[in-house]
Amino acid sequence: MKSPSVVVIDPEIMSGTPCFAGTRVPVRNLLDYLEGGDTLGEFLAQFPSVSREQAVAYLEQSSAHLLAAAGAKI
Repeated sequence: MKSPSVVVIDPEIMSGTPCFAGTRVPVRNLLDYLEGGDTLGEFLAQFPSVSREQAVAYLEQSSAHLLAAAGAKI
């Protein structure tokens, strides 16, 4: 059974910008916060519609994807 998507891309939501499912929060916002030195907790406080589980799942999926891509190049 396929698990529900953490990220949705829908032209009707934020003009198709990848967002956390069930929200209008672009996933890029999480990356911007982390790149800027903020914590996951600070991001979640600013975007309460995103659950901790969603944010962690996104980071885990992104990490797995990047590691798989890097492994394919080795």
